[in-house]
Amino acid sequence: MSIQDIIEGKKQWRAHVARVRALPPDYQIVYKEMQKYLFKVGPISLPDGPLLPGIVDFFEEGVAADKGVLELIGTDVAAFCDGLVKDSPTYADAYQESISGEPGAAAK
Repeated sequence: MSIQDIIEGKKQWRAHVARVRALPPDYQIVYKEMQKYLFKVGPISLPDGPLLPGIVDFFEEGVAADKGVLELIGTDVAAFCDGLVKDSPTYADAYQESISGEPGAAAK
């Protein structure tokens, strides 16, 4: 990864954060909780993937339609997040695979 890639990544992240800050307060709170949850249990591709920007797109559409955030996702934020990542390999899956193998399999 070059310096230019790092700089571009930071620019993209700052633009993403600016979009989140433009959302109404209730959407921001739910987004931050979703982000926290997804960084804990989410897919391996989360930092570079389209999931977080897709959530912001979804929330912006909800704001434009004048809907409350809980109308969009329901009251169980974790269940909504689990539905988003159900088919994606997670860090927990990778860890489980690493410990379920034969003893010494990691050394091969």
